[in-house]
Amino acid sequence: MNSLIEKTEQFVVDLLNESLDKNFVYHNIAHTQRVVEKTLELIEGETFSEAEKQALILAAWFHDVGYTVNPDNHEEESVVIATDFLKNEEVSDEVIDEVSRLITTTKMGVSPNTEVEKILKDADCSHVGSKNYSDFNELLRKERELVCNRTIKDVEWDDANLNFLTKHRFYTSKASKLWEKQKSKNIAQLLKKKQKQAQEAAKLKQKKEELAYKKNKIELPERGIETMFRVAMRNHITLSDIADTKANILLSVNAIIISMTLSTLIPKLDNPSNHYLIIPTIIFVFFTVVSIVLSVLATRPNVTEGKFTKEDVTNKKVNLLFFGNFHQMELLEFEWAMNEMMQDRDYLYGSLSKDLYFLGLVLNRKYKLLRITYTVFMIGILVSVIAFAVAFNIQENASKVAELVSELL
Repeated sequence: MNSLIEKTEQFVVDLLNESLDKNFVYHNIAHTQRVVEKTLELIEGETFSEAEKQALILAAWFHDVGYTVNPDNHEEESVVIATDFLKNEEVSDEVIDEVSRLITTTKMGVSPNTEVEKILKDADCSHVGSKNYSDFNELLRKERELVCNRTIKDVEWDDANLNFLTKHRFYTSKASKLWEKQKSKNIAQLLKKKQKQAQEAAKLKQKKEELAYKKNKIELPERGIETMFRVAMRNHITLSDIADTKANILLSVNAIIISMTLSTLIPKLDNPSNHYLIIPTIIFVFFTVVSIVLSVLATRPNVTEGKFTKEDVTNKKVNLLFFGNFHQMELLEFEWAMNEMMQDRDYLYGSLSKDLYFLGLVLNRKYKLLRITYTVFMIGILVSVIAFAVAFNIQENASKVAELVSELL
């Protein structure tokens, strides 16, 4: 027996070394030796006959030699190689048939019936209950990739292995005692790995969504256009402040003029000797009052209705960036409208354009009124000064005439 097994071992090692494709990094000599080792471990102390033990060990050595011929049907090829070798060694047909039957049992999907078949089946899959399961698993994956010439994704490979492990069972009680506990740990590790993959996939999806959102934001008006809106708005507001300041200056000056006129000049008009000042004073007060009215008109705010409807928002008719369009709305309605606008790029930047346009219209009105106000104020000052000069001149001439008349008389 020992002589036949030693010859078998030498034959299998030489055959796999010389004829096995280098792509088979898992189903190689190391795997065959491990199956033989696990077979010996399982039959140790068991009540098998010497013939059964011999057949098991021979089958363990020959079970994967068919990979040197045809990987797809390696069990059948292994039977052929084993049969030829054993016949050359003048082994009985009964032993050859038993070895062939055992080799066939290692085929995926075949359920073992006898105890020896169960032992070889368990020995062939002993790696699932090994502490080095992940290492064996990676070798098997690499082999599949090399043989099939394709890359296997982590998720695909882990799903396949988890499916295999959950359906796999050890057929002998001894194999269950030896390897079932570690097999359960290996399943747990796979489940943790899948959970981690799911979390990473969720994070990756979130990152992609964030990138897509940022990309979408970039596809909105570019930074240069956004800067243009910001600068234009700031310039318009600055110009509006300047206009209001100019109007306030005119209001203050004319208010002072009116105050001085009412307190000093008008009380003197009751005196008959000052009647010549009435017309210049009226002219002066008239232009001052007109300047004040125009200044007030330039700074007077225009209050609108302050309401809009959902149809206005849907049809993009309302500018939500101007307070006059929403100051009488409920907060919830305004928030809804703002959300609708922020989700619509065209509506959002269209509103900015409208806001810029209407600010321009307001500035145009203010500066037109200011120009008219300054013109009126300037003309009023000139006309008033001329009127007072003419009045003083007329009064002086009248006084001289009166003096001449009095002298002649």
